Amino acid sequence: MIRDLCGYLVDTIGVLGYPGIFILMAIESSCFVPFPSEIVMIPAGWHIHEGKFSWFPVIASGLAGSVFGAWINYYLALKLGRPFFIRYGKYFFVSEASIQKSEAFFARHGSITTFVGRLIPGVRQLISLPAGFARMPFWRFTAYTTLGAGIWITILTVIGYLVGSNQEQVNRYVRDALVWALVGAAILVVGYIWWQRRKNRPGDAPVNATRPPPSQ
Repeated sequence: MIRDLCGYLVDTIGVLGYPGIFILMAIESSCFVPFPSEIVMIPAGWHIHEGKFSWFPVIASGLAGSVFGAWINYYLALKLGRPFFIRYGKYFFVSEASIQKSEAFFARHGSITTFVGRLIPGVRQLISLPAGFARMPFWRFTAYTTLGAGIWITILTVIGYLVGSNQEQVNRYVRDALVWALVGAAILVVGYIWWQRRKNRPGDAPVNATRPPPSQ
């Protein structure tokens, strides 16, 4: 099933081409659709190994899409403000808790957060909002975002290329990982059942629970 899913993702990116990479990464970079960049750039890297794509257009398309999506978030935060997102963000997959988390991160580290945040899952898509709330200078926001997104996109693309060049080894690793995951899950289930039975076994109640109260 996993191999079929991977094959589907690779085929889809191959059909969409460079414009598809741009569009999908713009969607990923905005915080309104929970869409991981891994399922775009890793297949794109795979296609580089296969000779269907080239390095520069892939990275340029992904980077341009990421920056464009970040601009959308930045301008919406700048124009609509924090109260709008606190009240209506849940309708766009942005919870108040996630906004507060990104704001706290931004407050601790300042403007460079827009660079560091692009490398952190769970923060990457949201870090543009506190930058807009704080009215961070646009040129600085764009520079930090471009640098962080460029590093992240390059890493994912290289991973995809390496996966494509070691398909047999990767398939073996995936198979072994699934086996160990199943074994681990079975151990956890058995251990949980044993613990529940031991906890509920008659006679295991604490001694203090059955000791009569002291006489007066």
